[in-house]
Amino acid sequence: MPRTGKGDRVYCVGDIHGRFDLFRAALNRIEAHHAQRPKPRQIYVVLLGDLIDRGPDSAKVLKLVHKVQARTQQMIVLRGNHEEMMIRVIDGEPGVMRAWLKSGGRDTLRSLGIEPPVDSQDTARAVAELRQSLPQEIIDWLRALPLTAQSGDYLFCHAGVRPGVPIKKQARDDLLWIREEFLGSTRDHGAVIVHGHSVSAELEMRPNRIGIDTGAYMSGVLSVLYLEDDVREVISIRESDLPVNDADDASDIMSSGSTLAGGEADVA
Repeated sequence: MPRTGKGDRVYCVGDIHGRFDLFRAALNRIEAHHAQRPKPRQIYVVLLGDLIDRGPDSAKVLKLVHKVQARTQQMIVLRGNHEEMMIRVIDGEPGVMRAWLKSGGRDTLRSLGIEPPVDSQDTARAVAELRQSLPQEIIDWLRALPLTAQSGDYLFCHAGVRPGVPIKKQARDDLLWIREEFLGSTRDHGAVIVHGHSVSAELEMRPNRIGIDTGAYMSGVLSVLYLEDDVREVISIRESDLPVNDADDASDIMSSGSTLAGGEADVA
């Protein structure tokens, strides 16, 4: 049975896609779950990327995640293909804006108070407003997001890996974008790959991979995978279970007593 690194307690969160409400509830559930167990040597919350697009509150998700990670080494945020697209738009790469808009970028722009461009001539205006709306520190933080993290026998990445290629030689594009070749493979990848990117109704538990993207933006279900030693547990955050009129400032998560508010931890 695969195991985490010795003493590691890992909560891995699937693709958030602008669902601030579900993500906030997930952090609270993680806090409660962690508090009910003996204190580990270290705890990590791993976000698999795709914080943005498609859902209504990408700007709020970005600001909260950036704020939490600035306070602790216990949250590990990986780059997803949607963060990749947004950075390429900010850099002015030709043609990327059109692809990003089709993939949910319109929702991110609107969450920032920006009207999406109506044609190619309007793109320059939207890009300029995007650069002005996002603080430079958040842009720099997004550029620096890692592609992978590892704990023991588990490797975390956004999309998956190229079968037959050693972990250390995986290409950036595969880690961010791969689908069919990875999803259909039964090969041993050298680690159990925990990934998002490809939506499924339930978590996909395979001998060589675990897919945890349950399509939060459309299903109303954000999935969290708890890993500790040889234990696995699924924590499902459902839109139907969210409290009515819940405040959205996440002040409880950021309290001084919060697991995610501070503390030292070694990077897995």
